[in-house]
Amino acid sequence: MTLLARALREAVRARALELGFDAVALGPAGPPEHGAAFERWLDAGYAGTMRYLERGRAERLDPERLLPGCRSVVAVAQSHNHPDADPSWRPVARYARGRDYHDLMRPRLRELAGFIREAAGPPVRCRAAVDTSAVLERDLAARAGLGWIGKNTNLLSPALGSYVVLGVVLTTAALEPDARQPDRCGTCTACLDACPTGAFAGPYVLDARRCLSYLTIEHRGEVPAELCGSVADWVFGCDVCQEVCPWNRKAAPAREPALAPRGAFPPLEALLDVDRDAFRARFGASALTRAKRAGLLRNAALALGNRGDARAVPALRRALDDADPVVRGAAGWALERLAARPAAAP
Repeated sequence: MTLLARALREAVRARALELGFDAVALGPAGPPEHGAAFERWLDAGYAGTMRYLERGRAERLDPERLLPGCRSVVAVAQSHNHPDADPSWRPVARYARGRDYHDLMRPRLRELAGFIREAAGPPVRCRAAVDTSAVLERDLAARAGLGWIGKNTNLLSPALGSYVVLGVVLTTAALEPDARQPDRCGTCTACLDACPTGAFAGPYVLDARRCLSYLTIEHRGEVPAELCGSVADWVFGCDVCQEVCPWNRKAAPAREPALAPRGAFPPLEALLDVDRDAFRARFGASALTRAKRAGLLRNAALALGNRGDARAVPALRRALDDADPVVRGAAGWALERLAARPAAAP
């Protein structure tokens, strides 16, 4: 590597860290190595109703479709591993407890892209992408050396664990790649064994249709009856397969305050009374809007049924009159579940 190339690589790395990212790695931008596995996953129907993945299939299989002439990838990770001190947030996946990470990362990624263009000089071009773009950012990040893909299909970093969100900058600049990370999962199957719905078809293969993160966020409509009980008290996402991962016990805490919880999470009974305006006012700056009001209230109703606390009955009965049939259906299921519980001894 020439002195100029080394200086550019280190300047890019330093700028990414200055912008607040917790880790950065550089890699090649060719077609993702797991592209064939991704196609098999789509063809098996494991994506459920996430049809946008099929629509962007071709782009995800070749970064050059997003940025012609793309040669390198700058992959970054942002930790959301804040202390789990407030029990009111327990039903929400860690990444969604603070500000919407997309709104946090996009401006930083664009600034990093601008820095690369300026540092490398014309005619270098760049494109910033997060998980809403048609890019397999996890695969590209693993190839760049940011971590390895664990058996629970999350990217695992030796320093940060899997409590991270990812972003990439695609660039036509030729950047010397970093070393790959070996797969350090070994014989451990803790994540596969702990999944409450048996969503893993095997190591490294997730059937999203059974995953609580999919069911409570991406899925529209009623949750399949056989899985309602497995929702437990999760109302947005699920961290079970990450909570049991040994690497997360060693993970460094997050430094980004914007991803920390903002105040207390509302009691689930109160959540059932939230109208559209209140939903937008309370959650508009967070990732929870992804589930939409109907999805979040559906999940809250199921969680109340699973908690088994009869004090939730009045709120659930009010939800039977909700304008959305999905919320009404979940409230009905919860009331039936509570009614079926044995009465407490006098």
